[in-house]
This record gives sequence, C-alpha cells and structure tokens, in this order.
Amino acid sequence: MNDKLLDIAVFVDVQNIYYTTKQAFKKSFDYRKFWRQVEAQGNIKYAKAYAIDRGDAKQLQFQKTLRNIGFDVRLKPFIQRSDGSAKGDWDVGITIDVIRIAPTVNKIILLSGDGDFDLLMQHVKKAFHITTEVYGVASLSADSLIASVDTFIPIDSQDLIHL
Repeated sequence: MNDKLLDIAVFVDVQNIYYTTKQAFKKSFDYRKFWRQVEAQGNIKYAKAYAIDRGDAKQLQFQKTLRNIGFDVRLKPFIQRSDGSAKGDWDVGITIDVIRIAPTVNKIILLSGDGDFDLLMQHVKKAFHITTEVYGVASLSADSLIASVDTFIPIDSQDLIHL
C-alpha cells in the first residue's frame, strides 16, 4: 500500500529500542530501513525520537544520524542520583506528544516495548479512530502493549544493522 494520503506519526523510545535489541540480538536497530518501510505506507508527518543526552561522541553521532534520516530528536539530560541510580525516561513527554498529534494523523507508530504505553495506545485508537502500531522486540515487549494496538510488528534480525 502506498497511499500518500495516509498521514503517519512515528514516536521512538530510543532507550527502550536500544537496550531491547542489544539484549535480544546484540545488534542495533536499523532506523534507515525502518524509515523506508514507513515511508512506503504514506506521508511521515511527524517523526520524533526521544533520547537521553549523556554527551558522549558516539551518542552525538547517533543523534545526528537520526536527524539526517528525518527524525526530530528530543533530548533529556541523563541524571545520576547520589544513590547511584539513574533517571532519564521520556514516558510523559512521549504521551503528551502522542495525544497532541493524534488528531492530525491517520496512524500512530510507536517503537517501544514498554507496557506503560498500553493505556495511551488504547486511548488514541478509541478517541481519535486512528490506526495504532507498535514495533518492539517480541520477547521483551509487554503483553498489555501488544494487546492495546491494531498491529504489533516484532523487531527481528532483518530489522537490525548488519556490519
């Protein structure tokens, strides 16, 4: 299907995709290939990637790559707490953006396996009558999230960067 009338919004939980693909496959997700697949479905009206900014060179290069592909990269500073734990998730920011953008598109695509997004995806599907889709590593994605969307697309070895 190549219906350019279909407006699509993409939201990427970068940390979730990074850690789940590394854990399951020991490789990184291929965002360029993903972009081409989504572009073939319609018009990518919004594409937002939410990441934590640690400021290291490799991460800065990755963020630049995402921007070159077409993503609006949103960064939040990495916070190391005095007890050794760390903070840096985008769940609220992603949720606000999805709810704000959902009325303007026909399809929401979320890249994350985080079950915290199940209520969000149920809500936008019902409230805005749009198609919802999640990409995630099947073995590391919450069943509640998978059940909340129209389509769950498991990330597998063909979706990874092969050097």
